[in-house]
Amino acid sequence: MFSGLGLVPLVLIFAVAAGAVWVAGINLSRSTDTLDVRLGIGEALGGAILLAIATNLPEIAITASAAVSHSLGIAIGNILGGIAIQTVVLVVLDIAIGKEAALTTRAASLILGLEGLLVILVLAISVMGAQLPGGALFARIEPAALVIAAFWVAGLWLVNNARKGLPWHDTTGSAPGSQEKPMGHSKGTALKEKSLARAGSIFGAAAAVTLGAGIVLEQSGEEIAGHIGMTGVVFGATILAAATALPEVSTGIAAVRLGDYQLAVSDIFGGNAFLPVLFLVAGILSGSAVLPQAQATDIYLTALGIVLTVVYLWGLVTRPNRVVLRMGLDSIAVLVLYAGGIAGLIAVSNS
Repeated sequence: MFSGLGLVPLVLIFAVAAGAVWVAGINLSRSTDTLDVRLGIGEALGGAILLAIATNLPEIAITASAAVSHSLGIAIGNILGGIAIQTVVLVVLDIAIGKEAALTTRAASLILGLEGLLVILVLAISVMGAQLPGGALFARIEPAALVIAAFWVAGLWLVNNARKGLPWHDTTGSAPGSQEKPMGHSKGTALKEKSLARAGSIFGAAAAVTLGAGIVLEQSGEEIAGHIGMTGVVFGATILAAATALPEVSTGIAAVRLGDYQLAVSDIFGGNAFLPVLFLVAGILSGSAVLPQAQATDIYLTALGIVLTVVYLWGLVTRPNRVVLRMGLDSIAVLVLYAGGIAGLIAVSNS
């Protein structure tokens, strides 16, 4: 679509598309909250699935576009690279809270621990699926991708059951001194007075903008990477992944400003657990097994996503109250590990 354009117009196109994703992401989040309230699905399984799809529409658009054009390397890199950068979004949210306490101190909850474990589970299955033979298909469906989707649905069901009560002293699973109001109390505050029809219209319009902008981001980003001499996998795991993570940034900042720290973390973990499900979408659209085509860089990014998730799980358990440079110690560790991980990614891609 953008072949032949110079670097400057490509960057402008990329920036406009990123801005569209940001604005659409805010409206997606608000309309999703309203739909949850109006449809009565709240924190149930349907609401969790709707929110995961809404905040990951850019990744869905890029994956679908890449799969249809049989650019499966882009699809794989977008999915696995997006998990690492979306985890780093928690650093931004930690900074947004201020100097009072670390994000994980405020958000500490057993439910979030379960959601983080679900992320690790689907990523581990992704690594296993990447080792299977490429011809392993059943009715155009890749078995490993189907297993990932099944575990994701089962994991969401278990997490939502856990939200109804846990056999602990505090049945909500929240740590002493964490946020006082229950997770999700900020949902629907902006648009809950809107009608169901209007919320649905806003959701549909924002989804259409996000899908279109996601395709523009993918195609203009690929051209930019070629102009600046950056490998596609490095560009996809950094700049492109950061642009597609903008909905999570906007919704997360809105949640922490309203004191709903647990929802902010839950949205990130929930989105990360959903991304590997897109391997099923990519496989159906391309008609081939996707995971076996993963490269060393893709497995590397998967491992990086697991490492960053484990660090925040450690933070949710130990609750490091000390704040340095407006960040908790776990966020500082994640930032350092991500920077080192990208340096290692460059080395792997150049080897």
